[in-house]
Amino acid sequence: MLPPRGWNSYDSFSWTIDEAAFLHNAQIMADKLLPHGYQYAVIDFLWYRKNANGSGEDSYGFDSIDQWGRPFPDPERFPSSAGGEGFKHVADKVHAMGLKFGIHLMNGISTQAVNASTPILDVDTGKAYVEDGRRWTARDIGLTHRTCAWMSNGFMSVNTDAGAGRAFLRSLYRQYADWGVDFVKLDCIFGTDYSPKEIMAVSETLKELERPVILSISPGTEVTPALAENITQHVDMYRITGDDWDSWKDVRPHFDVARSFADANKIGATGLQGRSWPDLDMLPFGRLTDAGVNQGPHRSTNLTFDEQLTQMLLWSMAKSPLMFGGDLRHLNDDTLDLITHPTLLKINHHTKNNMEVNNVLLIEAWRFLLQHIVNRELTCGFLFQFGYIHSERTSEPDEQSGRSDLTNNGGTVLGLSTCNDKSAGGWHSSSKDHICRSYGIQNDNASFCMSKAKLLPTS
Repeated sequence: MLPPRGWNSYDSFSWTIDEAAFLHNAQIMADKLLPHGYQYAVIDFLWYRKNANGSGEDSYGFDSIDQWGRPFPDPERFPSSAGGEGFKHVADKVHAMGLKFGIHLMNGISTQAVNASTPILDVDTGKAYVEDGRRWTARDIGLTHRTCAWMSNGFMSVNTDAGAGRAFLRSLYRQYADWGVDFVKLDCIFGTDYSPKEIMAVSETLKELERPVILSISPGTEVTPALAENITQHVDMYRITGDDWDSWKDVRPHFDVARSFADANKIGATGLQGRSWPDLDMLPFGRLTDAGVNQGPHRSTNLTFDEQLTQMLLWSMAKSPLMFGGDLRHLNDDTLDLITHPTLLKINHHTKNNMEVNNVLLIEAWRFLLQHIVNRELTCGFLFQFGYIHSERTSEPDEQSGRSDLTNNGGTVLGLSTCNDKSAGGWHSSSKDHICRSYGIQNDNASFCMSKAKLLPTS
């Protein structure tokens, strides 16, 4: 499994998205992003809440739940869910586009269901769950002392030590699989809301399903590699930061966090579907909304293009899942080019042992390399053999060869050359306007090509 890519409705719609807007975004995603590996179209939180006067993120009494206490799509916002259909028709349309369908979930069980003492469905019998002659209800399994920290009126954890609690989770996720759900973002269960027993119970439940379902957990507030140590094998992706909105003060802390998880070898560690990925959160580019409002997209991102570029570079090098957050109906060419740049996407999926460079001269060398690509010059190879990270500039750029070297005291070369330079052996310009590295037949690595197309737009 590679780091997932997709689109999530939260940054542009908060919780107010409806069926028509979601499917419109999904169609654009299929047309423009699917060819670049973006395949998960995800409806974020509160798809079961009525968008009415008095309703909001932490309101009570506005949620649609079925007779078994399970959240159900608001039929006014999602008309095709009427008659007990749930998200079946939406999922069918998304799948017909060649995409995969995802939804956001809160942890545990609805407070409305607990207060109503709804029965629990036994998926094996199709009837109310009974254990030791007792008919269990939502009130018996809801942990009222473990409500969601940022939605205390909405949801609470489930007692997974009880058979009835595990039965509720089975009925919940069996229903989502029946609807055609491929991706679940489970919130209020990690970070400062850490519920390891419920994470593992959900993971075990997903393993029992006939269809694979990606498990993503949130939030990432105060998450450390040590906290993630015993959880990563049970999930596919997990948030490692708080919500990332479109301000540099939100983006900047991600550098330290990404470094910590790279140093701890958590990138691509064993996971539910094979591997697991630390998640730096969504990409808040394009047309957005604001946190905590009952409003859809109404403004442009506050990040400058250079800040967006920096964020995309970091997310790619950290091999974070790439979940675009802007309203795709207003996607412009610059943003599209950025989130689909072939070299960045190759870095995101096909690199190993990525880590922070902390040497100023090496950073300058990389910047010099990227600038050559920006200018679409005939630079051919980036030559490197690291003995140890201690470099010094030995020459200024040579006007005839076009080469500028950085060497360490042991003679290691770090620099640029043209394809005609003998030291660039193995590198060549291809007929497809690419710069490629050809390996010998004894080498197990596949050949690697890098597009000459503009990598880092400067305006």
